[in-house]
Amino acid sequence: MKLLKPAAIILTLFALLTLFMSGSVIFDLFGIREKEGDYVLFVVITNFVAGFLYLLGAYGLFNSKAWTTRLLSIVTGILFAGFLGLLFHINSGEAYETQTIKAMIFRIVFTALFAFLAWLYISKKQNKV
Repeated sequence: MKLLKPAAIILTLFALLTLFMSGSVIFDLFGIREKEGDYVLFVVITNFVAGFLYLLGAYGLFNSKAWTTRLLSIVTGILFAGFLGLLFHINSGEAYETQTIKAMIFRIVFTALFAFLAWLYISKKQNKV
């Protein structure tokens, strides 16, 4: 499907940005950690792991692999679990940045949309055959 290749490129770019930003915070590169304020480390690590999985998902989209839907659904679940952890962190009175909530919601929805795209154009079509 023609839509899958551009989607794979978008997901690849998002993965690389995710890996750069989260990796920079985790490994304290380029002074980004200081600029991030009250970052929540487990959320950053969750995003870092998601970045690697996004690259696999992009490969799966680009090549219409049957496992892509499952992978991106798992990534959505991992991010949702991270978000629940963030909510627990916030309710415990710990420090956080408000933008982290918005970013996590965006990331969950973004990933779920790509999982749906994979289901619609790969899994659903393969089940018809």
